[in-house]
Amino acid sequence: MIPLELLAPAKDLTCGIAAVDHGADAVYIGAQRFGARAAAGNSVEDIRQLCDYARPYGVKVYVTVNTILYDDELEATEQLIRQLDEVGVDAILVQDMSILRMDLPPIALHASTQTDNRTVEKVRWLRELGFQRVVLARELSASEIAEIHHAVPDMPLEVFVHGALCVSYSGLCYASQYCFGRSANRGACAQFCRMRFDLLDADGQELEHQRHLLSLKDLNQSDHLEELIKAGATSFKIEGRLKDVSYVKNVVAAYSQRLDAFIQKHPDDYCRASKGHCTYTFSPNLNKTFNRGFTTYFLHGRVSAIFSPDTPKAMGEYVGYVKEMRRDSFNVAGTASFANGDGLCYINQERELEGFRVNRAEGNRLYPQQMPRSLRAGMALYRNNDQEFERILSHKSSERKIPLVMRLEATADGFALSAGGIEVSISCEHQQAEKPQRENIVRQLSRLGGTPYECSRVELPEGFNYFIPSSLLAELRRKLVEGTVSEGRRYGLRGSKVRPPRVKGTTSEGRRYGLPYLYNISNRLARDFYEEQGLSDVEPAFEISRPRKEILLMQCRHCLRYSLGCCVKHGGHKPQWHEPLFLRLGDGRRFRLEFDCKNCQMNVYAAD
Repeated sequence: MIPLELLAPAKDLTCGIAAVDHGADAVYIGAQRFGARAAAGNSVEDIRQLCDYARPYGVKVYVTVNTILYDDELEATEQLIRQLDEVGVDAILVQDMSILRMDLPPIALHASTQTDNRTVEKVRWLRELGFQRVVLARELSASEIAEIHHAVPDMPLEVFVHGALCVSYSGLCYASQYCFGRSANRGACAQFCRMRFDLLDADGQELEHQRHLLSLKDLNQSDHLEELIKAGATSFKIEGRLKDVSYVKNVVAAYSQRLDAFIQKHPDDYCRASKGHCTYTFSPNLNKTFNRGFTTYFLHGRVSAIFSPDTPKAMGEYVGYVKEMRRDSFNVAGTASFANGDGLCYINQERELEGFRVNRAEGNRLYPQQMPRSLRAGMALYRNNDQEFERILSHKSSERKIPLVMRLEATADGFALSAGGIEVSISCEHQQAEKPQRENIVRQLSRLGGTPYECSRVELPEGFNYFIPSSLLAELRRKLVEGTVSEGRRYGLRGSKVRPPRVKGTTSEGRRYGLPYLYNISNRLARDFYEEQGLSDVEPAFEISRPRKEILLMQCRHCLRYSLGCCVKHGGHKPQWHEPLFLRLGDGRRFRLEFDCKNCQMNVYAAD
């Protein structure tokens, strides 16, 4: 039976606990340093608390240590990983290969998507290096994932299924560092891809004016989990380590329900990777949580409408269109209901997103705090802040329980209570009951409120008719819960860690990039590692020493030639412009576009 893992993000301990409560099988979280989201750091003590909370459910905790490292950070990184191992972390996500040369405890290593994992050769190489999981590039199709799985079947594959998309292959984006001195490989991305650009041709003709040409919609594979499972993926990752707790609750619950529904159809083949079932006080709805519109990206190959050129901001769910307007209000044609305080937005005639707050809602007639000047009848409306939905999520919105089948039996000197392989006992005198005791026994043993457990059934041997005081039944119940919790915490730690080997030159994959700075070598241990792998042309990472020649800043599967309908290879019309094309920021800086049709890829170069 194949266990399937829903992997949830945690900005902090509160989000991590919410992820567990709402159905995650694993949680990934950042420590105080060295994570690819510098603004989402957590103390080792908070991570320990998350591990303790997660263990009874069999939920794993992974920590991101996936930035590139500088020489003066190597000792601190090794010390951090040792601390994480001591508090019970199940694995760390890694980008910098210097970690393979550290003297580490036998903790599991996962190859972060920052290591650019998009080929069979790369995944096979990572397996040979001792990695126990690979996080695949977001850009891969179901067929490409299947190809990797069939070629390297013993390597567990993790795929992104929901959330924001980077336009560049992860780990190979230097635009933020080049423009603003903020390294994406150091967790400080300035979101260059969400900015506005003009698109110019070689003659200086402006083809597009101040549009978000590199800003992608958000990923949503909720309707395609079965395809990913059949392709060989076993861990399904939700992006969002900067998102708030309501995002975590809603998205985790939505995907947990989808995974459960799939498993119900295939109960002999698949199971969840953790224990327990959830009950919710709300109906999960992905449209109500932060999103820029949704795409399945390249799941089925290249498709149109994967980018969001009008805005990089959240639009939310479509709620109808403006039907009729008055001086201080308007009504909405649609079936949505509204509440005071709802946030609505629309694309104005200048193709820009505008938003406003509803001051008062009377049915489908809405009274904004201030009537938007650009709002017109017929415009589509979207709700990016649902007050009622957020109110529900601001309270306790889920309960996760592990069912226990309890069996109570008499022993030579008292009674024993067992469940799930745990047995506890008490010594007391046997007293025959004058009237049936089953109802009271079940009632006392089922009082598991405030614990991760619920009693699904109490089994008694045939003819069992002893009187047991309620206080003794309560003691048995308490001892069983303590033993089960303790065993659950040990359960998550058994057999999950392997010391990574020091591998020398096993494949040529260590020498794949033509431009040496793309290896992101930023410390002496990483340099030594790649030299062992056969890399002769060792150069420092972009962050340390900017290349002198023309600089490749991004490698993107998103292609503007295709998205603007001008890719003849995929049925578009022949463009009228003269290439090369250039992106231009508002401050005048330009970036040359190269269309690598052989690899179906768009490259972005620094031009000025």
